[in-house]
Parts: sequence; C-alpha cells; structure tokens
Amino acid sequence: MSEALRDQFGRSIEYLRISITDRCNFRCLYCMPVEGLAWLPKTEILSYEEIASVVRQLAPLGLRRLRITGGEPTIRPAIERLIAMLRDVPQVEDIALSTNGVRLPELAQLLRDAGLDRVNISADSLRPERITAIARRNLGFDPITAAQAAEAAGIAPIKLNVVVMRGINDDEITDFARLTLNHPWHVRFIELMPVGGMRELTAEHIVPSDEVLQRASMLGALEPGGGPPRGNGPAAYYHFAGAPGSIGVITPMTHTYCGSCNRVRLTANGRLRTCLFGDHEVDLRTPLRADEPLESYFRRALAEKPKEHALLQLRIGGLQALSQVGG
Repeated sequence: MSEALRDQFGRSIEYLRISITDRCNFRCLYCMPVEGLAWLPKTEILSYEEIASVVRQLAPLGLRRLRITGGEPTIRPAIERLIAMLRDVPQVEDIALSTNGVRLPELAQLLRDAGLDRVNISADSLRPERITAIARRNLGFDPITAAQAAEAAGIAPIKLNVVVMRGINDDEITDFARLTLNHPWHVRFIELMPVGGMRELTAEHIVPSDEVLQRASMLGALEPGGGPPRGNGPAAYYHFAGAPGSIGVITPMTHTYCGSCNRVRLTANGRLRTCLFGDHEVDLRTPLRADEPLESYFRRALAEKPKEHALLQLRIGGLQALSQVGG
C-alpha cells in the first residue's frame, strides 16, 4: 500500500467532498446570485463513472469518507446510481449527502438502498414564507418533512444546517434548538460567510457562535457533547440534558479550525481544491480522461495545501459563489 495521504503540515487527508453539479433549484441569499451563474457545459462535468474512478484511485491511499454536494446534487439524474458505485469501493467507510432537501421525500429510500449513510439538510428557516424569501424560489420546501423522510428511510445521523443571518433568520435560533428536544436530529448553526458575489450580506449580518449558544440556552442549560457518533466536520456540539438530538456550531469567522482540516474538494469539472477559501486547485480531469494515474497529481496538490484559509480577508479563491464547490 502506498504511503498514507498527508499534506505539507502533516494533516492526514481522508475526506473528499465531491461536487457533482454547479446548478441548483434554489438561489439562497448567501450562496448564489439570484440570476444564477454561467453554468458549466455538460462536457466539462465529470461523469459518474469518472467520479467513481477518482475515488477508486484515491481510496487505497487513505481516502475513507465521501460527501456528495453540488450545487444541489439531487437535481442530477439518477444520483442513487453514483452512490451505489461509490459504495462498491471497498475502502470507503462513509458516504454522506449535502442537500437542500427538496427532493428527499421522494428520494430518501432510494438513496439509503443505494448505500447512503447520512445526510445534511440545509434549513435556514421553519417558516414557509421565509424559506421562500431566503431561497428566492418557492418550491414548497418543508425541512421537517425532509428530515422525517430521511429518518423513515433509516438514514442517520440527520443534520440540519442553519446559516444564521442577523435580522433575517436569527429570531428562529430557539425554534431550531427546540427540535433537538424531541428528535434525534443534530441542528448545526453556521456563521455566515459573506463572500463572493453576495454583496447584500455583510459582516453586520454575522451572528457569532457564542451568541447563538447563549440564545439557545434560553431553553435550558447546554452541556458539551452529544453530537453524532461520527462526523467529518468542524462543528462543536452541545445538548440539553436528556435530549435525543444536539446543537452544533460551525465557526469559520470567529474561530478557525484549519489545524485539524482533513478534507479536500473535487469540483464538478474535475478540479481538486485543497482549501474552500483559497486559490489553489489541481486539474484531475485532464489526466483522468487521458488514462493517467492520479496519485502523483493528488500528492502534488497536498504538498501545496495551504496552512489556513483566507476567509477572514473575505476571499474565496476567485469563486463567484459557494454553490460552485458545494460549501
């Protein structure tokens, strides 16, 4: 077996986030311009077979955990076929999906049967009119129905991701926190990242995680821990005594977590990004389509992976929107 994958700072890389499309059926305030973007031509997007080939080549090097993202991954046809292909890679231990949840009621069982382990659902409000306002699309989405569909299909853990925006949805912090008292769901509050083309959102809209926890504690004392049994991300978890669920906070703006970064990202057009908020990426599509082995390209990328992100300087490496790399 080849030497395990480590970057230039000794961090072990075992987690790959795979964007399978740059398109989305939402236009969320913090993620994509309302007019959309210049979409990638179909010929530039990796096929499911090409994505599976990347994973098969990297898994023997230490890749163990995968997350399927977009854009919105469920709008790509037959996504369950890709999940089944990735499930067949022997070294892969965990497959997760990040989704806006719109199609979960119809797809959850198919995805579970194909081999999906867990799901993150973007849920920035529990109020129908506000969901429409934030998403800038009215698709009748209900995050509770989506989470219940995933739970009924046997997908676990289930995480609800809430991007907290002052004056927009921060008055729902306790409503979301209350869900963890009655459901085995993990509500994660994410600090707003006002970057790219989303100029209407500024630093003034950021609600620090400490304030989020203070507001959530209005429902009762929060104790450290209680998060999902396995996870790839940087959330710090808390729970109410006896609650089946937990509250997590993700703090890209107030507390960086780069020192423990274990991930890289594969874009829909086959670029390996070593940092979400950096400029560095390596083209894997060209050697892949030329039938060249990918290990040397991957190791070169890790040798250049930056020590920390540039988010506090409000840079995301030339991207117009977070939707282009799946967040």
